[in-house]
Order: sequence, then structure tokens, then C-alpha cells
Amino acid sequence: MNPFRWIGDLFTWDTGPATSPLLKATAAAPAVGTAAPETVRVTEAAGRNVDGDEEGWRRLSGDDGRDLSPVTQARMQQMAYFVWERTLLGRAMIELPIAFLLAGGVRLKTEDPSEQEWLDKFWLDPINRMDAKLPKKVRELSLYGEVCWPTFVNEADGFVRLGYLDPAQIAEVIYDPDNTEQPIGIVTVRNKRHQQRKMRVIVAGPEDVFTPRTQKIRADFVDGECFYFKVNDLSNSRRGRSDLLAAIDWVDGYDELLFGELDRARFMRSFFYDVTLNGATPEQVKARAKEISPPKPGAVRVHNDAEEWEPQSPALGAYDSTLLARLLRNHILGGLSLPEHWFGGGADVNRATAGEMAEPYLKTLEMRQALIGLILQEVGTYVIWRRRDQLGLGKRDAPIVVTAEFPELSRKDTTAYAAALQQVVSGAMVAVREKLMSRQTALALIASIAERLGVTIDPEAELQAAEEEAAAQAEADAFSDLAPDPSGDQAPGNQVPEGQGP
Repeated sequence: MNPFRWIGDLFTWDTGPATSPLLKATAAAPAVGTAAPETVRVTEAAGRNVDGDEEGWRRLSGDDGRDLSPVTQARMQQMAYFVWERTLLGRAMIELPIAFLLAGGVRLKTEDPSEQEWLDKFWLDPINRMDAKLPKKVRELSLYGEVCWPTFVNEADGFVRLGYLDPAQIAEVIYDPDNTEQPIGIVTVRNKRHQQRKMRVIVAGPEDVFTPRTQKIRADFVDGECFYFKVNDLSNSRRGRSDLLAAIDWVDGYDELLFGELDRARFMRSFFYDVTLNGATPEQVKARAKEISPPKPGAVRVHNDAEEWEPQSPALGAYDSTLLARLLRNHILGGLSLPEHWFGGGADVNRATAGEMAEPYLKTLEMRQALIGLILQEVGTYVIWRRRDQLGLGKRDAPIVVTAEFPELSRKDTTAYAAALQQVVSGAMVAVREKLMSRQTALALIASIAERLGVTIDPEAELQAAEEEAAAQAEADAFSDLAPDPSGDQAPGNQVPEGQGP
């Protein structure tokens, strides 16, 4: 199997010179009585390199196109969907990250209580249903490499609802002519009525962040606004790429290998009876063949020594496909930094090595989590901004700070960190006492270990709070009541007034 049989087709590779059509030169219509001129068949000269793999090469400096054509972009999305839907490995490669990122739920937060209510209302709206739809949106971002969410804003109070535009319906993404990184508009494919929509891409800022030329282009996009996000792209890529793009053919090959093993196992279990009729004539063999039927399990067959029955099975030979299947599976999983034991391949993995093997993939998940967080923050900022603008609250230009709270990616083994924290605290106290380290530096060391336990400490603020608390405690100790006199006499100024004693 050629693993690049499909991926190679996605890119516009030079296929060598093509022979042009035959050119025919025909004279003008002859006059009456004159001989018809001959038709001359002219063929343009053409050549071709005989190197077998020449067609797959192109000059590195001669092609700056890094995008798939619209046809191959749609095909990539179809193939990615097929692999996710029909193969166990393809589904696991998409669903595992989603489970780690979103299994504990996500929430948008802001400091202003009224704006927090806006965010909560947007999140739990019966149409938006972000708690239920967010996994689908993240799944589509991974599968298709891009998502587009049209927005619908209530003209009365600025409430925002999100729609959905299938990436297959995107005809073109328009970019800022002065900044090829920034998408400014989406053009959809034409519907049955030959109509198409042109929507402005939402940016987290006013319209004047663009140049006058770009603003003029965006003014032509009058069919609403939308969010557009993409992954696995470059700064000058116009469309996103699926997380499965590089693995599609390999996953298909792995699936074919396993189905082939099923067929092989079925053939290995197959057998037939070879019947020998000693001394029989051809006519007798044909007559006996019509009488014989395969015996049922447990049946008894009686015959004389002129008839021999012998079971036969395919001699396919011994073959261990486990190593090949593991090699191919690990090649696919390794390309995504997925550890082998996450897909049922425990092998010789123990608890210690399993934790180390998961570290690269968890870092990859942290990057994707940060990206999803930025996407949600941009959506939350737009929700608040539209509310402010529509309600005329007078704080449209006030900064909007929205954060996305995600669940912890993995449970940490805090035993080692707890022991390390105790040792660091003891060592820092000794260093401060011996005047080898400042108190703030010592607290910074402690904060670095505490962060591994999920506690964030600002050393400067924490030191100031600790010193203030110590000063307040010392002041309270200085003005506390004196200890009672052993003789029983009350110290001057501490006598208990008459009638108030015990």
C-alpha cells in the first residue's frame, strides 16, 4: 500500500508536460471547379522525462501555494469524517483529547456581577446550550480544521446566539490585504437559487483596527457577522487542516490489516474432506460424488477399505501479525504523541513509565486547551460588548476581561510534591536564618513547589501579608492581660470593680 496515495493527490503536483490537441490547418473553401486542397494534420512537438518518479517532484522555490484547492479541502473533511466515524483508532484520536479537555465542564467568568449574569445566560440559553454543544464544536474543529459560527444579536437587549455554518459551505475565506494573517470575511457557496452570503469575521476590537482599504472591503459583507477559527495552519494559510490529515492513509492501512487478519483466521479454520475411491472407474467416482454429503458433527460414516476420507486444511503457514500491527499502530499514535497504552497496548508499561510517556501528549493537550480558552474568551468578550453597546450602558470602551475555566487535565501524584515541599521549606528556613537568602526568594522557592500542587502564590504579596499578620499578632500579644499574681493580689489597674467579679 502506498501510504501517500491520497495525501499526494491533495496537493497540486507537477505532472509533466502534456501533449496539446491536434491542430488542423484547413484552407478556405475552394472555388467552383477547382481541386479541394488537402487537409494537413499538424502535431505540436512534445517531450517527456522517462524518470519513473519525476512527476512527483517540483522546484522548492517555484511554488508558494500552501493551501488545498476547494475540491481537495472538501475531500479532506469528508475523509476525516469517514475515518472518525468508521475506525476505532480514528475515533480515539479525536475523542480522547475532547474527554481530557472538557469532561469536567467549562465556564466563562468575569469580575463584574451583572456581566457574569450575561455570560451565564448566554451559556445556558436553550438555543446556545454551550454546556452540551461545546464538545461538538471542539470535535468539529479537530475533524475539519476550522469552524464558523454566525451570530444573531437581539436588537432590543444585545443578547447573542450562535449559529453554525458547515465548513463544506464555505466557498472562500477573505483576508486582510494588508495583513495575510487576519481573516476579514466569509463567502459561502451558492445555494439552489444561486445566492451566496458574505459575512464579516468578528474581531475583538472596533472597526478602526483595520486600514481604510480593509474597512471598505468589509463594508461589502452585509449578511451578518460570524466567528471563524482554524487549527493546524500557517500564518499565510487560508484554511485549516484536520488533526487526522497526516494519519488518514495510515489509519486506513491499519484497518485493512486487521480485516485481513480476520479473513486469514477464517481461512485457517476452514477445511474440507478429500475422498479417495480405490479402484473406482470415472463413472463410479461421479456416481459416488452425487451420493456424498458433508458429515454433520458427531455423525458416523461407515465404509470399506476402498474408500478413504481425509480432512484437509489450507497450509498458510505460521505468521505472527502482532508485531506488524503494533508497529503500524505505534507509528500512527506516535505521530500524535499518544502513548501506546492509551489504545490498549499495555505491553511492558508500568506505572512509572506510563506517567513519563504521557507527558508529551499532555503538553499537546495544554496547547489545544489554551487555544480553546482563547476562542471562548473572544466569544465571551463579544457577548458582553454587544450587551453594553445595545443597552447603552456608557462603558463600551471599558476593558472586558473574560477567562475560561477548564478542568484539570490529569490527576497529579502529589505524594512526591508534598515531600519536596517539606524539604524546601526546611531548607529555605535554614538559608534565611543563616542570612544566605532573602525571605522573598525563599518564599519564591516555596511557591514553585506549591504551584505543582495546584496552589498559586505571589511571593511578594504573600510575604507582605505574612509580615502584616505577624505584626498584628505581636501587637495583640503586647496588649493582652497580664498573668495572675501568684499571691492572689490584683495588679494595679487590673482590679475587678465591685459587683462584677465572679
